[in-house]
Amino acid sequence: MAKPVRSTAARWMRKTIALAGLLECTMLARGGAQAPALPFDVGERLRYRVTLGRLGAVGEGEMSVGGPEAIRGTETLVLRSQVSARIGFVKTTERAQSWIDPTRMTALRYFKRTQRPLSRDDEQQVELFPEQRRWEDERGGRSGESPTSAPLDELSFIYYLRTLPLDADTTNSVVRHYDAARNPIAVRVVGRDTVRTSAGTFPTIVVEMRVKDPRRYGGEGVIRLHLSDDTFRYPVRIESSIPVLGATVLTLESVTRPPGRLARRPE
Repeated sequence: MAKPVRSTAARWMRKTIALAGLLECTMLARGGAQAPALPFDVGERLRYRVTLGRLGAVGEGEMSVGGPEAIRGTETLVLRSQVSARIGFVKTTERAQSWIDPTRMTALRYFKRTQRPLSRDDEQQVELFPEQRRWEDERGGRSGESPTSAPLDELSFIYYLRTLPLDADTTNSVVRHYDAARNPIAVRVVGRDTVRTSAGTFPTIVVEMRVKDPRRYGGEGVIRLHLSDDTFRYPVRIESSIPVLGATVLTLESVTRPPGRLARRPE
């Protein structure tokens, strides 16, 4: 029994050393200057209640940060999201993962799988090559050019929003999605609100995103996020849509904070 314990401890030690090394290399590349910490880090876990209109609670969701994991020689943070909902015999599950370089806030790999009844699973496994401004979807057999050398996907874009100052009464046209056809994304700060949840009471900044997504919305979709008005910028409330079930709301139920902050925000 002692051997597995040592093995687990060794794995955690290797991960800690790897992420510390990533931080050290980043600081050396900037002449030793220490950039501000990102509002999220390895170990963060956010749990949500999923509600659907008058039906009330129909499922649960989770967003978490893991890693580090090397992608083509670059140490990345692994962002994960899962949302499950059920109405009667109809169940849908959506899982997504994004591997991001935290020093550039750039995605290097993206995976998404949607499972729903009476249809085939919808899967994407995208490799992103920022320097070459291109991407390849290994599962869908698609590829294309990126309009930016700092591409993002649907999941990493939410984390990217958490790093922004989000000034009041501003609208920005952001060209950061890896697929040129999905740009621009309109990001608008629409106001402030106070949201009371099982995780606490949060003053929030309300951000509205207008996204182009023919596969999910049949055109343009609107996602509204209530981000906590503090250094963490937690997505306290997310109003969006899931195929088959329709409009949904994710409300924060609990927060597990990371034990430390090693990842740094790009200057």
